[in-house]
Amino acid sequence: MFSVNHQNFQRMDELSQQKVPFFFITDFLADSVSVYTENELEKEGLLIDFQSFSNTEKQDDLDKITEWKSFPETVESFKKGFDHVQNNIRLGNSYLTNYTRKTKIETNLSLEEIFYHSQAKYKVLFKDFFVFFSPETFVKIIDDQIYTYPMKGTIDASVENAAEVLKNDPKEKAEHYTVVDLLRNDLSMVADDVKVDKFQFIDFLKTIQKDLFAMSSEISGTLKPEFKGKTGSILEKILPAGSILGAPKPKTLEIILEAEGFERGFYTGVCGWFDGKNLDSCVMIRFIEKEGDQLFFKSGGGITHMSKLEDEYEEMKNKIYVPIH
Repeated sequence: MFSVNHQNFQRMDELSQQKVPFFFITDFLADSVSVYTENELEKEGLLIDFQSFSNTEKQDDLDKITEWKSFPETVESFKKGFDHVQNNIRLGNSYLTNYTRKTKIETNLSLEEIFYHSQAKYKVLFKDFFVFFSPETFVKIIDDQIYTYPMKGTIDASVENAAEVLKNDPKEKAEHYTVVDLLRNDLSMVADDVKVDKFQFIDFLKTIQKDLFAMSSEISGTLKPEFKGKTGSILEKILPAGSILGAPKPKTLEIILEAEGFERGFYTGVCGWFDGKNLDSCVMIRFIEKEGDQLFFKSGGGITHMSKLEDEYEEMKNKIYVPIH
């Protein structure tokens, strides 16, 4: 299920060995993989704004008051998939499943305005299709060292001692430990000397709706000789991203496909920029997609045996935001 022998992974290997810069984008299931050199990007109507690369021009300030409404499903509707996930966890089929939902939103902003005026580490606009503003790094490769930064656990920053509450919450902690363990295993397939450099550090995310804290860790390793300079082979081995799937990967994917009832498409896929030497990539979360004339925001979170329905429902709704402030 996970060995997609895709010609574009081979193209990434060739370009990275030739030290030619490129941008890649892959959907959640790594079925659709696209690779663009810098001059191909414009023709595709792809706008990218990463910390390491941008092909955008600075825009004037937003000259209107942002209107933003979301129409989340009922807790009863959310519960159907949640119960399916929990039953599988109780049966031992998964110990962490990332359960995501699709929420209709209405806003007076165009996808382009959202792209230009939201603030995030990683932003991409695929013209008339989707926009995302992600805080989550997937992998970075710097001088044959590979790093990953799984982000698991969020809390409303207005809660008293929010960062400490988040770090010590048993459910969030269990989820974070699991995903760190999973990503350590994933990196071990392509790297040696894999270790956790930083554990449970807290990021602050500012939005119109509310401020959030999110918990991440840093894991690193040294690329195995057979993977050096082979960006495509590395990605093919470790996709889909563990933080938005769960563990163990193959069985958990089956559970997700049964529980969610919609196609994720490019949501929770991965994209990245190779600059000729190093790679910077992200997980495509905080994601708004256009279907016909309607907009949908896709969001969710990790479910473990300790998850409570109301808490997970609130987390899914908390993540429906746009970081314009």
